[in-house]
Amino acid sequence: MTETLPDIMPAHVPEGRSSPRRRIAAQGISKVYQTPTGPKQVLSGIDFSIGPGQKLAVLGRNGAGKSTLVKIIGGVERPTGGRIVRGMSMSWPLAFGGGFEAAMTGYDNIRFIARVYDQPFKDMIERVDDFAELGQNLLLPVKYYSSGMRARLAFALTLAIDFDCYLIDEVIAVGDQRFHQRCHDALFRDRAGAAMILVSHDIGIIREYCDTALVLKGGYGRTFTDLELAISIYATL
Repeated sequence: MTETLPDIMPAHVPEGRSSPRRRIAAQGISKVYQTPTGPKQVLSGIDFSIGPGQKLAVLGRNGAGKSTLVKIIGGVERPTGGRIVRGMSMSWPLAFGGGFEAAMTGYDNIRFIARVYDQPFKDMIERVDDFAELGQNLLLPVKYYSSGMRARLAFALTLAIDFDCYLIDEVIAVGDQRFHQRCHDALFRDRAGAAMILVSHDIGIIREYCDTALVLKGGYGRTFTDLELAISIYATL
């Protein structure tokens, strides 16, 4: 049985101790869910590593384990075995609204995130308000938001913090076409120097912005530095 190791290493190491090399890495990640019909192995021995500015595509058909891997990388779930090494600051999954407190207003949720990430609250409010374009709706409890409004708030909150690495699970734009373009520009143009882990079925986006790929099949994975080879293998799955 695989020994369960600590799933997350801190992004910041206290002074006087050696810091891990600047990278985000998965080391032997496995995930098993207990179901009424018995254990279900979703991921098995997943390994990858990216450094500053690198962009990793995660490719795989539905059910290959992509969303589970994203949750583990983002700290939403713990792996059954292996660990995630965090030598860079990393976002939660882009547009992920699961961390909102529904009874709190948009402003209060922004204030909470600002405290957690030690960001100036005034700057956070200005950046989120400018990008999300929710106006007076930020004064309302999030439970009254539509799914689109929640996604706008989550997207804007993610982009309000300058992370070293952005975690993107399918959703890279929300709202109308004008807002789609704003999301695209904010992520791929304004943050071109940031590292990214991108889960997407959009091969055009993968080709344009990624330099390596992790291909998943049946919970197993292999990393390719030859992007075109990875895409061709993905096409045959």
